[in-house]
Amino acid sequence: MYRAIIIGGSAGSFQVVARILSTLDKDFPVPVLLVLHRLKHVRSGFVEALSIKSSIPVKEPVDKDYIRPGFTWLAPSNYHLYVESGNRFALSTEPQVNHSRPSVDLSFFSAAKEYRRNLAGIILSGANKDGAAGLKMVGDMGGTTIVQDPSECQVPVMPLESMKLTKVHYVYNTEQIVSFFKKIRENGQNRQ
Repeated sequence: MYRAIIIGGSAGSFQVVARILSTLDKDFPVPVLLVLHRLKHVRSGFVEALSIKSSIPVKEPVDKDYIRPGFTWLAPSNYHLYVESGNRFALSTEPQVNHSRPSVDLSFFSAAKEYRRNLAGIILSGANKDGAAGLKMVGDMGGTTIVQDPSECQVPVMPLESMKLTKVHYVYNTEQIVSFFKKIRENGQNRQ
């Protein structure tokens, strides 16, 4: 069973995320964690833009929030997002990693340690290597690893860097990623 799905992305990922969220119903059984590179000085608008597309609430967690299904959890602008023991979020303003805060790698590392084989990690379009080491950790801990098909990406660097670092389970285009989510819904959390 999946206990969480974590998605990392940067330039070119917004439309893919919006497409995924538009297909989820309010009873989707697994929490969805989004770690997207954002402008650090723009604090509003992103949640609202995703909420317009999403059937389930999009929420920026506060420190120590419980991670629960029924929400898409979006890493707040200019904060690192960690998954802590006990299925809670932690936020941090530690220095940037890979020129980014939130860092996809840091979020994936912590989620992989908490959820192990019950995690699916997805890397979408983006312009740097952030997320590659994190996705490798997801795979190393027994989780499912997915990258967006680089040929479809607006900026393919993040998926390509991930594929260099680890043998990913699936290279999916947007509609295949949507199908992955639909199968989770139909199978009631079971792994693919």
